[in-house]
Amino acid sequence: MDLLSSPWPALAVVALALFAGVAAVTLLRQRDRIVRQAAELAGDVEQLNDRLWALADSEEHYRSLIEAQGDLIVRRDGPRIVYANGAYAALLGLNEAEVVGAVAVPRLVACRPALALDGGARVFDECLATPDGERWISWVETVVPVALGKTVLQRVGRDITARIAGEQELVEARARAESANEAKSRFLATVSHEFRTPLNGILGMADLLGDTGLDPEQKTYVRALRTSGEALLGLVDDILDFAKVEAGKLELASEPFDLALLLETVSELMAPRAQAKGIELAAHLAPDLPTHLIGDRDRLRQILLNLVGNAIKFTDQGGVGIRIGRDGGMVEIVVADTGPGVPEDRRQAIFEEFEQADDSAARRHEGTGLGLTIVRRLAVLMGGSVGVESREGEGEAGKGALFRVRLPLPVAGDAVAPAPPDWRGKRVLIVSGAPFGAGFLQETIAATGGVAMLAADAATGLSLLRSNASYDAALIDQAIGREAATILAEAARAAGVADCLIMLSPLERRQFGSPRDAGFTGFLVKPVRARSLYERLSPRPAPVAPVTEMSGPGPSQPLRPRLTVLVAEDNEINALLVTRTLERFGCAAIWARDGREALAAVSACLDATGPSFDLVLLDIRMPELDGLAVARAVRAMERDRPGRARLPLVAVSANVAAGDRAAAFAAGMDDCLAKPLDRVALQRWLDRVVGPRTLTLSA
Repeated sequence: MDLLSSPWPALAVVALALFAGVAAVTLLRQRDRIVRQAAELAGDVEQLNDRLWALADSEEHYRSLIEAQGDLIVRRDGPRIVYANGAYAALLGLNEAEVVGAVAVPRLVACRPALALDGGARVFDECLATPDGERWISWVETVVPVALGKTVLQRVGRDITARIAGEQELVEARARAESANEAKSRFLATVSHEFRTPLNGILGMADLLGDTGLDPEQKTYVRALRTSGEALLGLVDDILDFAKVEAGKLELASEPFDLALLLETVSELMAPRAQAKGIELAAHLAPDLPTHLIGDRDRLRQILLNLVGNAIKFTDQGGVGIRIGRDGGMVEIVVADTGPGVPEDRRQAIFEEFEQADDSAARRHEGTGLGLTIVRRLAVLMGGSVGVESREGEGEAGKGALFRVRLPLPVAGDAVAPAPPDWRGKRVLIVSGAPFGAGFLQETIAATGGVAMLAADAATGLSLLRSNASYDAALIDQAIGREAATILAEAARAAGVADCLIMLSPLERRQFGSPRDAGFTGFLVKPVRARSLYERLSPRPAPVAPVTEMSGPGPSQPLRPRLTVLVAEDNEINALLVTRTLERFGCAAIWARDGREALAAVSACLDATGPSFDLVLLDIRMPELDGLAVARAVRAMERDRPGRARLPLVAVSANVAAGDRAAAFAAGMDDCLAKPLDRVALQRWLDRVVGPRTLTLSA
């Protein structure tokens, strides 16, 4: 068969054409798919590029934040640095490219102990040597994971050089402050000694001069001299007490004391100052308050003296009243006066250092302005408070200031309030215009169950005496006038009053003469004590006739011995004062001008080659050897002579703080007396040396 004429070639051609068409269609379809895939890939690439840009931007932002903070960041894989920021690279004096892969570390100058944190982190400070000098870096060291499950050691540090320098400055400033404080304490001790030494001479010589035969004018001058010296001594004490409180060196005692006795002591001590101004001073202790409390008696006394002294200073008419009672669990002390009061805008300032109620250039009252500051600081130190307010009332009666101190003073053991006498049914007339004392007396009588009627003047008192009411007793204040008081006494006798007492100040008592000659049955000394009032008006047992003894010395009345006292004092005036005072007490006084001379005299006494001494008074500050060194040497010599009796050594010092007293006792002293030397304290020691026999002051 002819192939060309057969149908197969044509079929083949057709088949090829069909195949080619199918292939073309398939290719076209694949091309479209490839184009679509290429477009999708292009979109993915664009998204990846966007993400890469975002990551790069975020990384740059993160890097800029870290760099801006100034923190040092370094990561190490072993000793090799795998990452460090520019701040850390600068610490090494390199750039970031140079530091990666390096093993360099900055030179360590100093370090502080590390502190472990939760999670294995550590915090520590290092002083490193850098191209810019030494820098303190505070590091936080942690282990952080990285790719492929590995971990690296990361440190993040912050420059604390300025803080360390500040801390060092604070340490140095504190050291300087402590040094200055110690210098101030030494200065105050020196100033105390230098002030008290001449004051000792001034006040002591005034006492000696007052004991001589002086005419009234001379006595007035001597009294003024002593008053001025005491005022100066008070200023010195205020300044020194304030300095001790400020320095925190004031230690409080906690021991039982008699509050009633303390109040009486303060009242009697301050009464002459008030009476010299023609004003009243009165005190009242609440009947329900136990008199024995636990606390620092001397500091409480100081609070009372400062408050009362301040009130007297600012009061020209009327008086000052002290009231102590209980308010809840606190002891409340109220000191009120009839002075000008404290302006409201000055009530906080007066408790500040060197401030006074009147701070103008024309102020009338002198002083340091430290008294109330000391009161406040002592009250706070005791756990209490102090405040000032105006007295309640209208018109003149409402004028004045009222200082209120509240202190947590516990009751001593099983102490209870003393029981007053039973005066139920007793009626007492009180004739007095005193702003505080009359009211206090009325409260004191009311505590007994009695009734007290007040009369502010003589006319009212006469009216009450001539009324139908009967009275068991009458208390008449001399302040209403002698003539008026005498008339009232006559009216009281006519009314059948059994006890008619005149109330006198100590000065009035000396000038008044015999109360009985004036028609009174007795007298009370102002400020009137509650116990004195109770004793005078309570029924008394019949007097017992005294046993008559033969006069004249007998074998049972030993003669007073003549003591020999060594006075070691480098100040000639103070030595004259002490030796003359001892001579007035009937003693023989031997003067040693310095510590070495005193030690030689004591050595001769112990060896029985010189005068025998019964007592040695040692000034603490002396040339050659001070009093402490002399005391130590004397005690050492006594130890070498076992059979010798211990010689009484008494320190005499202008510095009587707790530390000074402790040093004196540690050196072997038996006591420490303060300058100005108190006669009573000196006589107490002389009595102690003598024993039960009493020394008397000779003319």
